[in-house]
Amino acid sequence: MGVRVPLYEAKAEFFRMLGHPVRIRVLELLQDGPRPVRELLAEIEIEPSSLSQQLAVLRRSGIVTSTREGSSVTYALTGGDVAELLGSARRILGAMLAGQGRLLAELQEAESR
Repeated sequence: MGVRVPLYEAKAEFFRMLGHPVRIRVLELLQDGPRPVRELLAEIEIEPSSLSQQLAVLRRSGIVTSTREGSSVTYALTGGDVAELLGSARRILGAMLAGQGRLLAELQEAESR
Protein backbone atom coordinates (compact mmCIF):
# COMPACT_ATOMS: atom_id res chain seq x y z
CA MET A 1 0.00 0.00 0.00
CA GLY A 2 1.37 3.46 -0.92
CA VAL A 3 2.25 6.16 1.56
CA ARG A 4 -0.51 8.74 1.91
CA VAL A 5 0.69 12.30 1.51
CA PRO A 6 -1.32 14.97 3.34
CA LEU A 7 -3.26 17.21 0.99
CA TYR A 8 -1.38 20.33 2.08
CA GLU A 9 1.92 18.63 1.12
CA ALA A 10 0.53 17.62 -2.27
CA LYS A 11 -0.60 21.22 -2.84
CA ALA A 12 2.81 22.55 -1.83
CA GLU A 13 4.48 20.15 -4.29
CA PHE A 14 2.07 21.30 -7.02
CA PHE A 15 2.97 24.96 -6.43
CA ARG A 16 6.69 24.10 -6.33
CA MET A 17 6.25 22.48 -9.73
CA LEU A 18 4.75 25.74 -11.02
CA GLY A 19 7.52 27.76 -9.37
CA HIS A 20 9.67 28.44 -12.41
CA PRO A 21 9.27 31.48 -14.69
CA VAL A 22 9.70 29.45 -17.89
CA ARG A 23 7.01 26.98 -16.84
CA ILE A 24 4.60 29.82 -16.07
CA ARG A 25 5.35 31.46 -19.43
CA VAL A 26 4.77 28.17 -21.26
CA LEU A 27 1.42 27.73 -19.52
CA GLU A 28 0.45 31.31 -20.37
CA LEU A 29 1.26 30.72 -24.04
CA LEU A 30 -0.63 27.43 -24.11
CA GLN A 31 -3.79 29.13 -22.82
CA ASP A 32 -4.36 30.29 -26.41
CA GLY A 33 -4.21 26.72 -27.70
CA PRO A 34 -1.66 24.05 -28.62
CA ARG A 35 1.76 25.29 -29.70
CA PRO A 36 4.67 23.55 -31.42
CA VAL A 37 7.98 23.67 -29.59
CA ARG A 38 9.50 25.94 -32.25
CA GLU A 39 6.85 28.61 -31.49
CA LEU A 40 7.43 28.29 -27.76
CA LEU A 41 11.17 28.71 -28.36
CA ALA A 42 10.59 31.84 -30.45
CA GLU A 43 8.36 33.38 -27.76
CA ILE A 44 10.43 32.48 -24.71
CA GLU A 45 13.92 32.87 -26.21
CA ILE A 46 15.85 30.33 -24.14
CA GLU A 47 18.09 27.45 -25.06
CA PRO A 48 16.21 24.48 -26.55
CA SER A 49 17.63 22.17 -23.87
CA SER A 50 16.32 24.44 -21.09
CA LEU A 51 12.86 24.59 -22.63
CA SER A 52 12.87 20.82 -23.12
CA GLN A 53 13.71 20.34 -19.45
CA GLN A 54 10.87 22.61 -18.31
CA LEU A 55 8.38 21.02 -20.71
CA ALA A 56 9.32 17.60 -19.33
CA VAL A 57 8.49 18.76 -15.79
CA LEU A 58 5.08 20.03 -16.96
CA ARG A 59 4.43 16.84 -18.92
CA ARG A 60 5.35 14.57 -15.99
CA SER A 61 3.02 16.54 -13.73
CA GLY A 62 0.15 15.97 -16.16
CA ILE A 63 -0.52 19.68 -16.74
CA VAL A 64 0.43 19.50 -20.42
CA THR A 65 0.31 16.84 -23.09
CA SER A 66 2.51 16.46 -26.13
CA THR A 67 1.86 15.07 -29.57
CA ARG A 68 4.42 14.34 -32.25
CA GLU A 69 3.84 14.79 -35.97
CA GLY A 70 6.97 13.92 -37.88
CA SER A 71 9.77 15.95 -36.33
CA SER A 72 7.41 18.51 -34.76
CA VAL A 73 6.21 18.21 -31.16
CA THR A 74 3.16 20.20 -30.08
CA TYR A 75 2.19 20.91 -26.48
CA ALA A 76 -1.26 21.65 -25.08
CA LEU A 77 -2.86 22.20 -21.68
CA THR A 78 -4.67 19.13 -20.38
CA GLY A 79 -7.64 21.24 -19.25
CA GLY A 80 -9.03 24.69 -18.57
CA ASP A 81 -8.30 24.57 -14.85
CA VAL A 82 -4.71 25.71 -15.41
CA ALA A 83 -5.91 28.79 -17.30
CA GLU A 84 -8.31 29.54 -14.43
CA LEU A 85 -5.47 29.18 -11.93
CA LEU A 86 -3.27 31.58 -13.90
CA GLY A 87 -6.16 34.07 -14.09
CA SER A 88 -6.64 33.83 -10.33
CA ALA A 89 -2.91 34.37 -9.81
CA ARG A 90 -3.06 37.53 -11.98
CA ARG A 91 -5.98 38.89 -9.94
CA ILE A 92 -4.29 38.10 -6.61
CA LEU A 93 -1.02 39.65 -7.78
CA GLY A 94 -2.88 42.72 -9.06
CA ALA A 95 -4.58 43.19 -5.70
CA MET A 96 -1.26 42.78 -3.88
CA LEU A 97 0.45 45.33 -6.10
CA ALA A 98 -2.46 47.75 -5.79
CA GLY A 99 -2.15 47.51 -2.01
CA GLN A 100 1.58 48.15 -2.21
CA GLY A 101 0.93 51.11 -4.50
CA ARG A 102 -1.42 52.65 -1.94
CA LEU A 103 1.13 52.08 0.81
CA LEU A 104 3.87 53.69 -1.31
CA ALA A 105 1.63 56.72 -1.96
CA GLU A 106 0.97 57.05 1.79
CA LEU A 107 4.69 56.83 2.54
CA GLN A 108 5.50 59.46 -0.09
CA GLU A 109 2.79 61.72 1.28
CA ALA A 110 4.14 61.35 4.82
CA GLU A 111 7.67 62.14 3.60
CA SER A 112 6.53 65.36 1.95
CA ARG A 113 5.03 66.78 5.17
